Amino acid sequence: MKEIVIKSVKDEDILNQLKERLEGTLEERWGERTLSFDNDLGKGVIRNIGFDWGVSLMDSQITFYDDTKITIKSKGISPVEFIFISKGAITYKEGHLGNKFQLEQYQNIIISPERFQEKNFIFPAKEELKVNSIRIFKKEYLKKKNNNVSHLNELLLSVFNDDKNNMPYSHGGSYSLKIADEVKELNNVHDSGIMRTLSIEGRIYLILSLQLLEHHNSESEGKVQESISKEDIKKIHHLADYIIDNISGPISVQVLSRKSGLSPKKLQLGFKVLYSKTVNEYVRQLKLEVSRDYIKTTDLTISEIVYLVGIKSRSYFSKIFNEAYGVLPTEYRKHLKS
Repeated sequence: MKEIVIKSVKDEDILNQLKERLEGTLEERWGERTLSFDNDLGKGVIRNIGFDWGVSLMDSQITFYDDTKITIKSKGISPVEFIFISKGAITYKEGHLGNKFQLEQYQNIIISPERFQEKNFIFPAKEELKVNSIRIFKKEYLKKKNNNVSHLNELLLSVFNDDKNNMPYSHGGSYSLKIADEVKELNNVHDSGIMRTLSIEGRIYLILSLQLLEHHNSESEGKVQESISKEDIKKIHHLADYIIDNISGPISVQVLSRKSGLSPKKLQLGFKVLYSKTVNEYVRQLKLEVSRDYIKTTDLTISEIVYLVGIKSRSYFSKIFNEAYGVLPTEYRKHLKS
């Protein structure tokens, strides 16, 4: 196994040292620093962008050709890291004697190591990984006006108030495709300049709020966590593409059950756990989003759009569109034209 040792917890130092260890190139634009490498060690892109109050994003899409351990040795207090893996899985271990545990795809993960303890991330060989990490340096963030950390549950509040990192903490939470969708949108921001920066920052805080919500729900007293396997999650994730591709056809629980091989009960459970919606609510939301895009980007009549998204009644379509967006479809088109 190859090892890359980083001797800092600061974003800038981490990226600079990774550049040297990975023999990559580093570019900066609009406040984003992007490291690219493609050599005998592997290939990939690592991006970092910092914001006010100690909040930053470090995300990566990488493949190593050998099992590779990245060790981050802290000379001080490490940030709290909110990690989400969109593709693949990695192993994490704190310090030399800490227990290893797997960081899984679609899992909500929070880590805050003890002061001066090193963090070890083990990346498997020849596996593409997409890892998103929102890093918060507590001391800076607590200076933020209206930080409202007092509204966190008792466990996470104690982590934020532990200014000397005497109490290590890790959370391997439940799985969420809703967070996965928001991370995907974060990587699809194609604006430039201030629009790009604001879009990324806004999405970072949205993802962070979803991760905090998952943590709150999983740690709430008396809350029974509904179980769903990793394989079931993958099947449900693939259904999202199937629904889009067949948006004009009949999409029922029974149809999706046959397509995925999951029972109707397991299917409903999966959508409730991963999207906080029933199957029908999720399908209806997608139909509305597709119809809204048709109204914005085509000259199709409302009746034609209703047919294309598989809704039988135009009056029903107008009703649910108005409930979702606060405007009737015809009025929405008029607003766009004016």
